[in-house]
Amino acid sequence: MLAHLSAIPGSFVLIGSVIAPLVIWQIQKERSAFVDYHGKEAVNFQITMAIAAAISFLLMILVIGVFLLFIVGVVWLVFTIIAAVKANNGEYYRYPLTFRFIA
Repeated sequence: MLAHLSAIPGSFVLIGSVIAPLVIWQIQKERSAFVDYHGKEAVNFQITMAIAAAISFLLMILVIGVFLLFIVGVVWLVFTIIAAVKANNGEYYRYPLTFRFIA
């Protein structure tokens, strides 16, 4: 759960939403397969959302980027909270629309 939620305060720093879950996952992945799974999911999702936000930011020249950046932000927040709740309940959760950079 901590790996998922660490992205929220980490988002206030450039790429912090990726770094915070990555550090927590690296420190705690040996605790159990469950913690390792959720750590990987959190890192993969945060990398995917960072790429989507960067593309949206570049598209702001065409105005559509403003709308896309808003959508990416809402999707990021909603799925991060859902994943944290599922992890807290002891359930495995797989983020939708996520590239698997770490297998």
